[in-house]
Amino acid sequence: MTETPFSLDAAHDVVARALASGADAAEAVLARRSALSVAVRLGDLEEVEREESRDLGLRVFIGRKQAVVSASDLSEPTRARLVERAVAMARLAPEDRFASLAPQDRLAGTDRPDLDLFDPTDLGAEALEARAREAEDAARAVPGVTKSDGGQASITTGDWGLVTSHGFEGRHQGSAFSLAAGVIAERDGVMEIGGEGRSTRHLSDLLSPGAVGTEAGNRAVAQLGARKLSSRTAPVILENRIATQLIGPLIGAIAGPAVARGVSFLKDRMGDQVMSDAISLVDDPLRPRALGSTPFDDEGVAVRRRSLVDRGVLTSWLLNASSAAQLGLETTGHASRGLAGPAGVSGHNLNIEPGSRSLAELMGDAGSGLLVTSMFGPSLNPNTGDWSAGISGQWFENGQIVHAVNEVTIAGNLLALYQRLIPGSDLEMRSSNNSPSLLIDAVAIAGA
Repeated sequence: MTETPFSLDAAHDVVARALASGADAAEAVLARRSALSVAVRLGDLEEVEREESRDLGLRVFIGRKQAVVSASDLSEPTRARLVERAVAMARLAPEDRFASLAPQDRLAGTDRPDLDLFDPTDLGAEALEARAREAEDAARAVPGVTKSDGGQASITTGDWGLVTSHGFEGRHQGSAFSLAAGVIAERDGVMEIGGEGRSTRHLSDLLSPGAVGTEAGNRAVAQLGARKLSSRTAPVILENRIATQLIGPLIGAIAGPAVARGVSFLKDRMGDQVMSDAISLVDDPLRPRALGSTPFDDEGVAVRRRSLVDRGVLTSWLLNASSAAQLGLETTGHASRGLAGPAGVSGHNLNIEPGSRSLAELMGDAGSGLLVTSMFGPSLNPNTGDWSAGISGQWFENGQIVHAVNEVTIAGNLLALYQRLIPGSDLEMRSSNNSPSLLIDAVAIAGA
């Protein structure tokens, strides 16, 4: 996938046209994406999918009224119609006293770090097919695996640019290489599924196809002989690859729009001890080669490494310009937007800082309990923090795995669960949200 230079001329054009047509302010987002993915199953090519897109989004302001429009055709006639429609919609929109461009003094300067987010390595369909087949073959070779859901490999490249009427211009380019495999293991007529998937900015950082496939097969086989548990309260450890699903509700609860609307179980807890003092949660948008890295947020605001929870104390919301204005604060550089709507918020590279105990040591500390390796169907009351999720995993005794577990639910109030978290040392940067394994000393388990 050879990339041609990425011009922001179309974005500059629609911003200038919007101002000439009566808008008081405007911003334009230009995005380009190329993707190629290949899927195989049982060694045969199953699907090749290619995507090429180029899209333009325009947001205009008339006073405190705003409108957002988008198009995938960047021709001059389409740009003219886009501006005409956006300005007309803004004139009819309701007042929003918090709607505006990001404050000019918070915008990223021109000296922006090179975060090494783009790998120019070009993989064609044949190379991707070979990688997908190798991952599937490795998964199928694991003893106990009987069926395959296939192997997949993909490459994606993209450019994203922002132009505003108050002088900001910025662009960044990224790539992603992905590999996954899924299989089914069977024993005595009972089947269990397992899978593994990885994505990285650079191909050289991606786990080998053989390692991805072997991990997928091992995960399926590990669940053979799974049993239900009787309902009980016991220690629970969330394995590092899924522990972020327990932290996800916290991210939603500190999102500025949720706090401003009052639909957050943490809305009144800024500065409070909301997690155990062993937990620190950081967001680092400037980590080289990371999937969530960016030199500026989606409103052009400068970004920096930020502590969200420091030794258990809540220290920051996630704010864009609008939610910051509603709360009487300053944006934290967490604006996130597509092309068809105003900015929301999201984290960049979030991770729980690791502790000093390995997963084996956490299991030894707990004695007996449940190691959660898969989670599905989580439920959350955003106002109270009451939470539950279906899980599968492994029951351990005396720190040693005894048998697999499925069809059980764990539940509790997150404000209470967070206070008892103990992080392991096994932090692995797998995605934009990462955590070490997390031990909770007592959790309600609903089983048979």
